[in-house]
Amino acid sequence: MSTLTVVIRLALRDLRRRRAEAFLLLIALAATTTTLALGLTVGGSADRPWDRTRAATAGPDAVATAPRSADLAALAHAPGVTGTAGPYPSVSVEDLRVRNVRVAAAVQGRDTVTGPIDRPQVTAGGWVRHGGVVVERAFAHALNVRPGDEITIAGRRLHVAGIAVTAARVPYPSATPGLVWTTRADVKSLGRPVTSQVMPIRLADPAAAPAFAAAHRNVRSWQDMGAYATAELHLVDRALLTGTWALALLAVACVAVLVGGRLADQNRRVGLLKAVGATPRMVAFVLLAEHLLVAVAAAAVGLVAGWAAAPALARPSAGLLDAGRPDLTPGSAAIVVVVALAVTGAATLVPAIRGARTSTVRALSGPARMPRRSPRLIALSARLPVPLLLGVRLAVRRPRRAVLALISLAITAAMVVAAIAMHGDIARKDARTTGIMFVPGVPNPVTEQVDQVVLALTVALLALAAVNAVLIAWATSLDSRRPTALARALGATPGQVTAGLSAAQLLPAAVAGTFGIPLGLAVYVAARMAGGASGGGAIPYAWLPAVIPGTIVVVALLTALPVRMAGRRPVAEVLRTE
Repeated sequence: MSTLTVVIRLALRDLRRRRAEAFLLLIALAATTTTLALGLTVGGSADRPWDRTRAATAGPDAVATAPRSADLAALAHAPGVTGTAGPYPSVSVEDLRVRNVRVAAAVQGRDTVTGPIDRPQVTAGGWVRHGGVVVERAFAHALNVRPGDEITIAGRRLHVAGIAVTAARVPYPSATPGLVWTTRADVKSLGRPVTSQVMPIRLADPAAAPAFAAAHRNVRSWQDMGAYATAELHLVDRALLTGTWALALLAVACVAVLVGGRLADQNRRVGLLKAVGATPRMVAFVLLAEHLLVAVAAAAVGLVAGWAAAPALARPSAGLLDAGRPDLTPGSAAIVVVVALAVTGAATLVPAIRGARTSTVRALSGPARMPRRSPRLIALSARLPVPLLLGVRLAVRRPRRAVLALISLAITAAMVVAAIAMHGDIARKDARTTGIMFVPGVPNPVTEQVDQVVLALTVALLALAAVNAVLIAWATSLDSRRPTALARALGATPGQVTAGLSAAQLLPAAVAGTFGIPLGLAVYVAARMAGGASGGGAIPYAWLPAVIPGTIVVVALLTALPVRMAGRRPVAEVLRTE
């Protein structure tokens, strides 16, 4: 039997013996891999709806606007320009009415939809005719109109002839007011002065459109319009990738706690393996294989779940054509697998190497690990009430575990703070989407989609942090069975022991809540800077202090059952088995 076969069989046997631990580890890693797969899938397909819409509508490379047609004549012959369309007269009105809704609109006069440049694609109904208008699709969705409905523009009754998409203008509400096409004759019949003339432009080098736009006034490149048209997808991608980092750190903490909680059992296992002739390298492989198999399974779960959930998050603007299901490329799949293995390896590699280097006699005898003692801490804690005394000494007994708990809770608190700040910023932006430029009562699809993703990530982070808190409380209870039994033998009550175990969890929670506030604000500011936003946003500072007691209360509730069970175990039974 080969070494690899032996390693895999031993790893599968251990997984069957510890199904609950394996399941918790799978959940922790799958949350990370799913989020990463979603981020890579959404990010890789964010520009596809705009690219497809631009190709289907012969989108221009740039769009110029000017008050008069004569102002555009020179631009049509500028260096690098190979063709133009229009110019099309555009009228701004503030009294487009549908049922009981009144909103502003840009009415563009255009008789035909043919030509080599800028051909809006009709997705429902037909093109404009006398008395019939075509509404840009995202604007039509907000107005809840379809072909055959009646609308009123500047007091004139018209009917909706069709719905169309275009790449010559950013869809509503990223660009306001909403766009409506009519015939040129109908534009004149509105009795309103022409606000501007719009001229789509074709360039010899489409990649040079930003430079062309910078060199001429009132010209917008197709790259700039595409960035605005797909803003929600890029924001979702950034939110998912940010959440992936936080989930990955929590997953590392989760794996480390699971490995540390089985330290005594693992040492004995190392001794048995070495006693039957296993080399240190094989021992290391055996200790790593169990967790790496779970990592591979978590990567597979994450890839499938991410691929299945991607269409729900990769929803383009209604003003763009659907580009189909987002693709998960082999490169993205490889990244997900590597991250799952790296997260697991970061938490298990050092214990595996340490176990492989442990001598056979030491591993089998399992000598007790003496807790660290600090005279200053002993003198200080001696003056504390019994529950706090026990809590402080239990926390210091395993400092690395306390640090893991602090880091895990601080990351969660920071992401909650960042989510609160982001929600406040979104609420502020939504409050601005009122007035005549926006359809009343219709939510902003950009901020709505980002808000949903942030909420889902926050729930995932809270769930994973809850698992970590329970695991840390469980591991602390296992390690402290003998010390707490001795404390009870010397006169401590079960209630004091339970309170001490709880205090050992709540001390890191209080510190984590305190540090989580500035850390979360830093994450929020960094996210705004990455998105090109300026200013301080709309941070609800009044809510932030509640993070500290909220963290403490949540940890107390999550760890209540493990610590209560540990504090009520019979003293004689613990001392006899230990």
